[in-house]
Amino acid sequence: MAKKGIAKAALIFAIILAIFLPSFAKYQELRARNKSLERQIKTLKEETKRLEKENARLETDITYIEQKAREKIGVIKKGEIVLKRSSR
Repeated sequence: MAKKGIAKAALIFAIILAIFLPSFAKYQELRARNKSLERQIKTLKEETKRLEKENARLETDITYIEQKAREKIGVIKKGEIVLKRSSR
């Protein structure tokens, strides 16, 4: 009689495990994905702040605008001599 009780308990445990194990695994997967997304959000918020600061500078700081134009499109002032680096 005791063996039947143990077998019954083991069967019930196996059924419960079969029902809840996939849900638990999915839960763990979603937690990991959530953490990853939270890291991405943090990174994107930092990038947004940086871009907002740069945008503010581009709207107000003429020296910064000039510097960026020189870097991006090679704008030079009248009378300046352009020196190019050789590529190695």
